[in-house]
Amino acid sequence: MATHRPPLESYAAILGGVEKITRAVAPLIAIPTTAGTGSEVGRGAILTLRDGRKLGFLSPHLIPRVAICDPELTLGLPPYLTAATGMDAIAHCIETYLSPRDNPVAEAIALDGLRRASRHIRRAVLDGADRQARREMLWAAVMGGLTFQKGLGAVHAMSHPLGGLQEPRLHHGTLNAVILPSVLRFNAGHVGDKYERLAEAMGLAPDTDLAEAVENLNRELGLPASLKEMGVPREVLPAMVEGALADHSNASNPRPVTRADYEALFDEAYG
Repeated sequence: MATHRPPLESYAAILGGVEKITRAVAPLIAIPTTAGTGSEVGRGAILTLRDGRKLGFLSPHLIPRVAICDPELTLGLPPYLTAATGMDAIAHCIETYLSPRDNPVAEAIALDGLRRASRHIRRAVLDGADRQARREMLWAAVMGGLTFQKGLGAVHAMSHPLGGLQEPRLHHGTLNAVILPSVLRFNAGHVGDKYERLAEAMGLAPDTDLAEAVENLNRELGLPASLKEMGVPREVLPAMVEGALADHSNASNPRPVTRADYEALFDEAYG
């Protein structure tokens, strides 16, 4: 907003703001201290407005001019946040890979990022001083961010409105981890052989139940098993359904999601 006229919300993607963002944006140098969001290489910014809406602002002009990704800066990240942000990276790699948009290069990057994260997230959580694990997790986060060009899906369409709640304040990566199994079940049968390739990247058998595998990984990492466990009040779910339908990530889910589908998905994720 230093170089663009207000109001801020007019630049949100779902409000037609993409073309309004110009190259006049102030230069940005990004130095991540967590390994998860990938925002240091992303063209999008997710902002929570004062009215609680969590909106996406998308433009190639928002990509940082320079990204300095140093694993040393993540060594002090506590185990829980290591797990939660690491699952954020995993969710990014999975969702972008499953997006129906055609981008073979991005898909290859997503699979490599998933491979690195799946093999090192446990090590990073157990020993935060493991420099190799920290390096691989940061690469996975960067790769997940690079693949945002394909678009995300229903996991993020659901987690964005939940992340906009004023009370309780909910962590984005943790939300993605909790919601991911339900969406994987929903999308099964609508992605060709992509689940087999995801399983291979994760070091699992081709016929592995991916939703169950993610649930087991969440449990192993000490993450919550449900939205209820995170403290989400059930009475907010109808508003979250509306938020998911309006979210920019909804359009790139591999299986079209109706209002009734989101109601069922939120109900399942609630536990």
